[in-house]
Amino acid sequence: MTLPHHRLDGPEDGTPLILGPSLGTSLAVWEPQVPALTRHHRVLRYDLPGHGGGAGHGAAVAPGGERTTVAGLASRVLALADHHGWETFRYAGISLGGGIGTHLAVHHPERITSLALVCSSAWFGEPAGWHERAALVRDDGTRSLLEATPGRWFADPERMTGTKLGARLLADLAEADPDGYAACCEALADFDARRALPRITAPTLVVAGASDPATPPAHAGELAGGIRSARLVEVPGAAHLAGVEQPGAVTDALLAHWDGAAPPHTAGERGRA
Repeated sequence: MTLPHHRLDGPEDGTPLILGPSLGTSLAVWEPQVPALTRHHRVLRYDLPGHGGGAGHGAAVAPGGERTTVAGLASRVLALADHHGWETFRYAGISLGGGIGTHLAVHHPERITSLALVCSSAWFGEPAGWHERAALVRDDGTRSLLEATPGRWFADPERMTGTKLGARLLADLAEADPDGYAACCEALADFDARRALPRITAPTLVVAGASDPATPPAHAGELAGGIRSARLVEVPGAAHLAGVEQPGAVTDALLAHWDGAAPPHTAGERGRA
């Protein structure tokens, strides 16, 4: 298996932490959190097939022309962990990246010591919508998504598209390989982990953007309600890329989850015993 494009940051003896991105973005989506997370973690960020540093290689999404699945994407993450000698690791993922983490926690619980699901879901909606988007992108490319995307990604799209990181992530979307993006859409269409959530034993943080139209707070509530060890934090003033739009609140929630820091005062929180 060809390893996904990835990057390592932080001390070599730090606690292993893998960060998964959202559909249409690159590993840059985690940049606001990296300075804080690398204080004590060896952080590995990876790109989805055809995204970021993997753009132009969408045809190699799955071997032998097989259909891309979340399970297959998760196996790529395990290959990365194995390559770096990590028997166990912490994992955080945004949206599709979170779905990959959910699959890992359900099917490979011995590898995941702690889990964070950011603006994610156990089920990303009716398959037809994802198949329609996959067909659109294969016909017209990912640039056809640029007009609608800022309103999904950001609660304040006008402000965020004017930032350096917001503009970079939109450029990553425009440059994504259509086949790779479409294959990830098809993986989302097939994903449904709702009945499997009670099998997750790793301590879990669920983060929701209060204004997220793609994975609304109700989706986060379903995750937190189904996972026995979950804590839910809702971030005001954030849509789907909450960690980009409200980086402090998301970073604080992650640090509280992993380091026992005080919970963020900027986020509404609902805990579960």
